[in-house]
Amino acid sequence: MVSKRLYQVVVNNFLIVVVVPVTAVVLLRKAAQLGHDEVLSRLHGLRQVHVFLAVFAPFAMATLYLLRRPRSVYLVDYACCRPNSNCRVSIGSFTESARLSPYIDDGTFRFITRMLRRSGLGDQTYLHPSLHHIPPRCCLGESRDEAEQVVFATVDDLLAKTGISPGAIDILVTNCSGFTPTPSFTDMMVNRYKLRSDIRHVNMSGMGCSAGVVSVEVARNLLQAAPRGGHALVVSTEITSFIYYTGPDRTMLLPGALFRMGAAAVLLSTSRSNRSRFRLTHIVRTLTAAQDRAYLCASLKEDEHGETGIYLSKDLVPVAGETLKANIAALGSVVLPPSEKLLFVLSFIARKALGRRIKLYMPDFRTAFEHFCVHSGGRAVIDAVQASLRLSDENVEPSRMTLHRFGNTSSSSLWYELAYIEAKGRARKGDRVWMVGFGSGFKCNSAVWECNSAVWECIRSPSDTSILGAPWADSIHQYPVKISKE
Repeated sequence: MVSKRLYQVVVNNFLIVVVVPVTAVVLLRKAAQLGHDEVLSRLHGLRQVHVFLAVFAPFAMATLYLLRRPRSVYLVDYACCRPNSNCRVSIGSFTESARLSPYIDDGTFRFITRMLRRSGLGDQTYLHPSLHHIPPRCCLGESRDEAEQVVFATVDDLLAKTGISPGAIDILVTNCSGFTPTPSFTDMMVNRYKLRSDIRHVNMSGMGCSAGVVSVEVARNLLQAAPRGGHALVVSTEITSFIYYTGPDRTMLLPGALFRMGAAAVLLSTSRSNRSRFRLTHIVRTLTAAQDRAYLCASLKEDEHGETGIYLSKDLVPVAGETLKANIAALGSVVLPPSEKLLFVLSFIARKALGRRIKLYMPDFRTAFEHFCVHSGGRAVIDAVQASLRLSDENVEPSRMTLHRFGNTSSSSLWYELAYIEAKGRARKGDRVWMVGFGSGFKCNSAVWECNSAVWECIRSPSDTSILGAPWADSIHQYPVKISKE
């Protein structure tokens, strides 16, 4: 362990530890050989133009770089929805509703019970009241009601926390994969909050659970073209009452058992204020839709009875693993320290020289990130990512606890996980957070954030402690809980 740490220090700080001392020694030896008078003579012999270029050229290049580089984008604050208590559904009530449903036979009921027991969900997740009925009332009106409940509550919370006026928002980006109402989500929000008529707005659908990262990238790109100091509002949600499946096909029952109510609202800006929480450093997106196996592994379709639901194929977890590998290969090149890159290159060369007997070295991403927000799409997904990246139980704790407390809230789940990390007081200034989401297509998208300030540094007054709680305020003291692995 000590030798590995020493190796990392030497390689990661090669310029300071090796290059600078060696260069200094070489220059001093050369100066000693020439002598004091010879060194002064050569310095006096330099032409003024050479001195000017030596000073001006680096300064000009640095100025040009600063002018041309993209503006930094900061996370001012974010909010996650915690639905009303009347929406809460326990595992027992969910299975009882399934038992009484006319489309569920005894064999399918046992399948659902076994699936829920292994799902990793707890007894405090949320479903819209329309899904508490037997049979569920799935219609356009109920879906719109759910959308307004979760989106408006979340945005209200964010505006209250930041104190920003709706008129100060320049960009609006929303994403919801299945429910695409007319007027759209962006129109709904412009009408509700009376946003400006010249606001730049984008409404995305069909992007799956990884759409939250895509929305952040869209907002970041639009902020680059907006005046400096602009603000972008990003809203991510999924409407469970619209995609809920009411048929007997077992391949389409899993999403209904895992998906739950939820939403997240995020405020981004190119202005770094004292209250900016994080800085966006990298976004890497991977899409494998060119492969039929990946394209068809998660889709919205009708069963043989005409009932609509989300179909998940048996290839989902292997495809997710392959897409993750492609994504981390691109991400690793920009975030991993030199020590990890060198070990990977050496193992790659050894593998080429000695054949497949040598296993490729899997870089340790814990050297690049302090915190991990892995999409809580299900226990199998979290297990696969943990095994692939060799993460500890503590590294994936935010994902497992979010799945247990809120279920799979789709594209907003990453923000619930970040809220868990902050509610536990684990985020420190300078810490790096890796968000990785998976979605239909198949997609794997990553976003990397750097913490600007610990959560308690953003509290404006001793009585302003709401930032520490929501959405975990009523339950963070109960976590982590032990999750059954049966």
